Amino acid sequence: MPRSQPRRRRRYFLLMGTAVLLFVLAGAVVQLFSATAAIVMCVVAAALLPVAVILGNRREEGDKWWDEK
Repeated sequence: MPRSQPRRRRRYFLLMGTAVLLFVLAGAVVQLFSATAAIVMCVVAAALLPVAVILGNRREEGDKWWDEK
């Protein structure tokens, strides 16, 4: 396992947790006060999902992913 794996995993779960939290807050709380704000929160959360995947799988300097044996 690459040494950067725990760092990438934390980064991934932090971004995914933020996205889930935004979805839940937008649907349960914010929509009661402002539908526009809830929609904006959902759009931001939806944009975070691919960013989390890209950053979670990004190769860092010194990682040997493809040539491990």
